[in-house]
Amino acid sequence: MSDFQEEYVLRHPRSQELYDRASAAMPGGVSHNLRFFPPYPLFVEWASGNRLRDVEGNEYVDYWMGHLALILGHTPPPVMEALRAQLDHGLQWGVVNPLAVKLAERVKRHVPCAEGVRFCVTGAEATMYAVRTARGYTGRSQVLKATGGWHGYSTDLLAAVHPPFDRPESLGLPPDAAGGIGTFSFNDAEGATEAIRGTKDLAAVIVEPVLGAGGGIPPEPGFLEVLREETEAKDALLIFDEIITGFRLGLGGAQGFYGVTPDLVTLGKILGGGLPLGAVAGKEEVMAWTSVLGPKRDGLGVVVGGGTFSSNPMTMRAGLATLEHLETHQEEYEKIGRMGKALREQAREVLAVQGVPAVVTGLESLFQIHFLKEDTKVLRSAEDVHRYTDPRRGGEEFKVRMLNEGVHTMHGGGCLSFVHSGSDIRGFLEALAVVAGAMAGAKG
Repeated sequence: MSDFQEEYVLRHPRSQELYDRASAAMPGGVSHNLRFFPPYPLFVEWASGNRLRDVEGNEYVDYWMGHLALILGHTPPPVMEALRAQLDHGLQWGVVNPLAVKLAERVKRHVPCAEGVRFCVTGAEATMYAVRTARGYTGRSQVLKATGGWHGYSTDLLAAVHPPFDRPESLGLPPDAAGGIGTFSFNDAEGATEAIRGTKDLAAVIVEPVLGAGGGIPPEPGFLEVLREETEAKDALLIFDEIITGFRLGLGGAQGFYGVTPDLVTLGKILGGGLPLGAVAGKEEVMAWTSVLGPKRDGLGVVVGGGTFSSNPMTMRAGLATLEHLETHQEEYEKIGRMGKALREQAREVLAVQGVPAVVTGLESLFQIHFLKEDTKVLRSAEDVHRYTDPRRGGEEFKVRMLNEGVHTMHGGGCLSFVHSGSDIRGFLEALAVVAGAMAGAKG
């Protein structure tokens, strides 16, 4: 066991006890694989603002923020007040309700392509429904995605996520599961054009406008525009997976930020205000096929069931309270964008001073540190991340070392929320200097 892991173990005896119990009750001790890291995961019992407290009583400045979902912070007052008010009216109704209408209207108001909205419970459901809708609307079967793009665990899109990108992502997938999925490299406009033009029976291209788990990589100028132009020329749909970027880059998400309007968009995370929510939205003529009263082909429309807890009043209340706050505090987007830029620039300086080869990616309030195994100045795609970086150092060593310094990260970084401050950024950089120095020494 490494010295930083030994320090972690000394600081977290109760977490180890809980992990042992969890492992006896849940395979692997977790219900989301990302939350496991060696020697064992951190168990948290309290959160507020941008702070987490573990079961041992240690506090951390949080940059993971609930899988990037909590732009207002943990337990934000406007959301908590809305939820307390809803408690007296019921948790789950299982029927249509005016809260869902209000939230859908707000999504339509702010998201450029959202002429129609359907709610579900998770982002993975939303992307599954979006692909189904595209195939149903076009009557075609093939879908293209960016290599390294993460769109949830649905069978439809569980392909070319992790290296090596040409092998199955899991046991249990049908033998032909990847047959309907093709790929292109993120930020490779020429390669994407060739893939779109060369794919027969193309229903849609689905892409994260900012590559998320695949590297935290923004699109290069013109890349999203090429996807838009080429899908239109092919009479195929363009789907933006904005589970991360929706309401994070502004009220209009990435499509508002970059000025490129897709045919369909998937939303989640921030839209749920801290509660489980997914949504698929898009142009009226496309979304009409998901309506029980919509058009049919061979007697069939597109089934978007939504799930038992779709449009449940607690989540609708939380989503409404979040969007209402974002509408009246839009200046905060500029603030966290400015802070994010400063964090990325100063993190590069700290890493260089400590002699740690690294590339820092991200955009606006998003950031990710990549530790290099081969020299490069730029990471443009998931293939670049695989070739040039050591994900174990960012995903395991860096994470544990930063926890030992009172900072909670994921994937080598995370995001800023409206409740992060300049002093938090200074604290992050101070912790980074300590950790980078230790990593440089350990490598030496």
